[in-house]
Amino acid sequence: MKKILVFLAEGFEEVEAVTIVDIARRAGIDCKTMSVTEKNEVMGAHGIALKADMLFDEKLCMEADGLILPGGMPGTTNLQKHEALTKAIKTFYEQGKIIAAICAAPMIFGELGLTEQKQATIYPGMEEHLKGAVCSTEMVCQDGNVITSRAPGTAMAFALKIAEVFAGAQKAQQVKEALVYSV
Repeated sequence: MKKILVFLAEGFEEVEAVTIVDIARRAGIDCKTMSVTEKNEVMGAHGIALKADMLFDEKLCMEADGLILPGGMPGTTNLQKHEALTKAIKTFYEQGKIIAAICAAPMIFGELGLTEQKQATIYPGMEEHLKGAVCSTEMVCQDGNVITSRAPGTAMAFALKIAEVFAGAQKAQQVKEALVYSV
């Protein structure tokens, strides 16, 4: 079973984080939340607290098959400040393992130089953070091992793309149909 981690920092976008975890688990993916704070309870951008499955652990992080970043502010900048996480993202990218980010969070990939000559998307108005990218307005972009998405409104499409990548197109389609998602 594939294992992915969704990282939570103070100020994360709740819709994005919960949608990713929910869809991944429905698709049979081992999906856990990992707090980059010093506590399991992490406050979202809109005052909704989530209890992360675990605190940041570099060893467990490196054992995962994919690293997923929800956006939100200041969640994105708080993720970006976490040096061990950004190191893991760069390592995953170099190893060809999946890294995915939604809303403002693709800026982390851009600032790390991981969007060079890649098709990518980000929250509207933040395109300058996608250094060297071929910017797209698609809901979700996948270019190699990098997956990006635009905003809370694209969270379902983003989560279904992650399900497709880690559980297969047939399983993602089954989840999509069970949810009566027609986009």
